[in-house]
Amino acid sequence: MKTEKIAIDKRGYYGEFGGAYVPEMLHANVKELQDCYLEVLADPAFQKEFRSLLKNYVGRPTPLYFAKRLSAKYDTQIYLKREDLCHTGAHKINNTIGQILLAQRLGKKRIIAETGAGQHGVATATVCALMGLECIVYMGKLDIERQAPNVARMKMLGATVVPALSGNMTLKDATNEAIRDWLSNPSDTHYIIGSVVGPHPYPDLVAKLQAVISEEILEQLPEQTGRKLPDAVMACVGGGSNAAGAFYHFINEPSVQLIAAEAAGLGVHSGETAATIALGKPGVLHGSRSYLIQTDDGQVVEPYSISAGLDYPGVGPLHAHLAATKRAKYFPVTDEEALKAVVELSRLEGIIPALETAHALALLREIKFKKEEIVVICLSGRGDKDLETYMKYLM
Repeated sequence: MKTEKIAIDKRGYYGEFGGAYVPEMLHANVKELQDCYLEVLADPAFQKEFRSLLKNYVGRPTPLYFAKRLSAKYDTQIYLKREDLCHTGAHKINNTIGQILLAQRLGKKRIIAETGAGQHGVATATVCALMGLECIVYMGKLDIERQAPNVARMKMLGATVVPALSGNMTLKDATNEAIRDWLSNPSDTHYIIGSVVGPHPYPDLVAKLQAVISEEILEQLPEQTGRKLPDAVMACVGGGSNAAGAFYHFINEPSVQLIAAEAAGLGVHSGETAATIALGKPGVLHGSRSYLIQTDDGQVVEPYSISAGLDYPGVGPLHAHLAATKRAKYFPVTDEEALKAVVELSRLEGIIPALETAHALALLREIKFKKEEIVVICLSGRGDKDLETYMKYLM
């Protein structure tokens, strides 16, 4: 791995964001992870198995593809980091491979997960099938309906998919249900959190496992361009795992712009949005302190996005820190803008992106880059799961 420079303290804080706010019943589980995760990740035997599975099972390294026609349209040099070509169709598998190996070393026999778009659920079900472990995935009822292909894949892989029926029945509510399960089954269960959210050490653990994305960009870019660093790296952000992975090895490279898109839904001030950085205030949700969309008295506001994977009222504490320190810029993108970007990439490059990824692609219309600049966009997932939504849009 490359040298790591992300500043997270021993309590799991990035500046003022992070920490571990957990019920007493989960304290031992979280402390167990805190005490061992760095040692496990550094273990040569772990790294050998992790890297072997990334190469021979996931299909890494993923290509860094020069998008010629897209580049011509926007008069700059656009490269797509093709996480959509990973086994299961998204970057999520990088994290679940690492966490399942960690769970095995902790002797856990039962795995739970939350999912929004379904990609993390599929990736978790996949590694549980690979390792022969029980898998329970919590998913909002609304997301089960709008992400039916991924639900079918999870069931095909042997997972039990449990609908979350509270709130607006999306990602936040699925996370609530997963945490309740963990509270009821603390001894034999490992919770594979899918993003850089949750109590410490999860934000750091997931970021480190996803850092393979920026690690590969650093290796691939000089081969293709003769340049050591890109001018900008772009990604979508819900909780923020693909962006954390794409940004990871560039955070302490001030010449590299870090740019992220969050889901504005029907508009930042429409009341139907998930634009956490734009609207959020510091608060605690799902075990860590970060920006949240909340009322004046601290009640979490139900988020909305056409994209199930970005439909979350919070954001990972690393992203809150990067936004607060202005190291990264976060732009809201509406449903309509994302859908236009889907059609554009599909018809210019023959690549159908996930709705989540399309939010990042949409920023090309908003941000003007110079002709000679190199822009890397993390193409976090493929759009098979969203085809029904796309067909309705095109009708």
